[in-house]
Amino acid sequence: MDIKNMNPGDKLFGKIDGTIQNCKVGLAVFSPHRCESYFCLRELTTLMESKKKVIPIFVDIKPSELHVMDNGCFGVIELQRFRWALEEAKYTVGFTFDSCNGDWSDLVTRASNIVMESLIEVDKESREWPDRHKNTG
Repeated sequence: MDIKNMNPGDKLFGKIDGTIQNCKVGLAVFSPHRCESYFCLRELTTLMESKKKVIPIFVDIKPSELHVMDNGCFGVIELQRFRWALEEAKYTVGFTFDSCNGDWSDLVTRASNIVMESLIEVDKESREWPDRHKNTG
C-alpha cells in the first residue's frame, strides 16, 4: 500500500525492506506474471530471508509452474537469491485459487483467519522465548 504509507522523497527499497523486517507474518500472492517483476521478486526474497512465517497464495498458477525468468536483467547473485526465495515459497503450504471459479470472499476470509492464527502463534512464541532462554543458562 505504498500510496498510503509512502511520501515523495522516501527511499523505495529502504521503506519496503524496513516494513518487511518489522512485520510478524508475510502474505505472498503469486500470479502467472509475478515472477516477471523485479520488484515482486525482490520483496519475496526480502520476506523469505527475514525467516518469518510466510503464507503463499497461488492465484491461477500452480506452485510447480513458478520460475524466475533469466532475461539478462539480474546479476548472478541476485538471480540465485530470487530462485532460492521462490523455491522456499513453492514448498511452503499455502492456498491455491482459481479466479474464474473461486469465491474471492472465501479466499480473503480463509487467508485472514490463517494470518490471525499465525499472529497469535508468533506472539505466543515471542513471549515463551525469553523463558526458554533463561532456563538454558
